Amino acid sequence: MKTGPRVKNPIRTILVAFCLLFPVIAWPLSGDADVSDPANLLRLVGNAMTGAPLDFCGEPVPLDNPEIRERLEREMLLALWNRPQVIFLLNQYGRYMPHIEKMLKDSAMPDDLKYMVIIESSLKHYAVSPKGATGFWQFMAPTGSRYGLTITQDRDERRNVFASTTAAIRYLKSLYGMLHSWTLAAAAFNMGEEGLKTEILIQKVSDYYKLYLPVETQRYVFRIISAKLILSKPEKYGFLPVKEQSQIPPDRIELTCSQRVPLQIVAEAAKTYFKVIKELNPEIRGYYLSQGSHTLLIPGGAAAGFQDRYETRLNKWLTESKECLYTVKKGDSLSSLAARFNVPLPALLVWNRLTSGKKPLVPGEKLVIYSNSAASQAKQEKEQ
Repeated sequence: MKTGPRVKNPIRTILVAFCLLFPVIAWPLSGDADVSDPANLLRLVGNAMTGAPLDFCGEPVPLDNPEIRERLEREMLLALWNRPQVIFLLNQYGRYMPHIEKMLKDSAMPDDLKYMVIIESSLKHYAVSPKGATGFWQFMAPTGSRYGLTITQDRDERRNVFASTTAAIRYLKSLYGMLHSWTLAAAAFNMGEEGLKTEILIQKVSDYYKLYLPVETQRYVFRIISAKLILSKPEKYGFLPVKEQSQIPPDRIELTCSQRVPLQIVAEAAKTYFKVIKELNPEIRGYYLSQGSHTLLIPGGAAAGFQDRYETRLNKWLTESKECLYTVKKGDSLSSLAARFNVPLPALLVWNRLTSGKKPLVPGEKLVIYSNSAASQAKQEKEQ
């Protein structure tokens, strides 16, 4: 049977055809590189892998191997195809990356490790994998707890850029001490150290680029290097350079709570809204700060006088809470109380830190109900 000529690089052929069919997605944002031209885009990707030797954390990438070059080229092209994602990353870059860069530098860690967080979560604190890995560095709960992260029903520090980066630094230091290679440490971060050590033992190879690993891990370091190449010189690929953050940086405060405290009180003391506090502190779950010590971010300039404003509002809330305590009577249910006092059922759950309304109420127990009629009834019961 007669066959046509063998295609040497099918990935490149498919991607060029895709770009020709849908050129609009590759339209550049700056005039430095017309990536709407497939040939020009391929040239840019090719140029990125020529000239000065390419490395990850000072460890050389063996681009003299055609297979390695093709694997990196594939990840570069796939990343550049998704231009909206690159634009999002460039916008988020100035918000989070300076903190991560400083923490790596202060810990004497390679700067290239910062690109791992790009691949892990795209700098989205709310990112959750199908397996439950969460936050900036995509920690599973057991691993996060092992490296010092608080993960409870009230607080998940995997979503906090400072706490999770501290944990990632500790984990990566441990992996490097075990494997003596930052490239292997990155691979182990992705697939787990025991899995990687097993593959090294069975295959008798300790070079990432020569190991046969799960597909995700085989692509992992190449995706990190692609992020490094594109985000370190975005204008080269038709993107506008990273802009400096123009807004006032947030203040960091220390707050100790002797009991659970509504987050709204913190927002009022910080002269802002509940939404702003939640966005600045995504590790906080729900509507309350748990008992204990907290390091919080609040809008820039709000730290001055914060403690006085907080204590004033906290004392007011404690007084109002006592005035709004309703004593449960026989036959009461959360739904019936919500209807009687004209308050939403979900609000009753939040005020009383209940996870659902299925648990039956017990006569004599106390509920907080913020309504004028409930407060009046509680006052009458207190006076009797």
